Amino acid sequence: MRRTILMGLLTVTTAWLLVGCSNLDKKAAAPANVENRGISGDEMSDIDAAKSQGMGDGSGADASALNDPNSPLSTRVIYFDYDSTNIRADFEGVVQAHATYLAANPEVEITLEGHADERGTPEYNLALGERRALALRRQLVLLGSTAGQIRTVSYGEERPVAEGHDEQSYGLNRRAEIIYP
Repeated sequence: MRRTILMGLLTVTTAWLLVGCSNLDKKAAAPANVENRGISGDEMSDIDAAKSQGMGDGSGADASALNDPNSPLSTRVIYFDYDSTNIRADFEGVVQAHATYLAANPEVEITLEGHADERGTPEYNLALGERRALALRRQLVLLGSTAGQIRTVSYGEERPVAEGHDEQSYGLNRRAEIIYP
């Protein structure tokens, strides 16, 4: 099962890189460095240092909190501002709750799905969705979860939740979704 997933991810990544590389001269708005998509060694050192200084203490909630509508864990969509990968202040508590839950439950694995609105090229939006998922991943790891618990995938503009062509619809489509098994 794991091998099948890895092969699928490798195939999608290779296809994405081929499409992205073939369009580099056509789009000025393309991300400058698509090779640096994971957490680098320096970032992991920063994360380890933050953990050793007391961040992410691992005190968490039980599994029933995932389905409790009054729990911050029931919020599984993090919204982003236009062309941004910064976690908005109104979602910091939600991200902290998920990180605490993951730290307290190391056997739980999640998938972060990055999304973008329709503005921009499909290739740019795919990269933006990936950067959003990775930004959320970095924050979760800084707050106590482990990188091994988190997979990321980007759908770019391909899976909108709102079909409109207005700011409200765009705002709903600029998101990262936290998917528990």
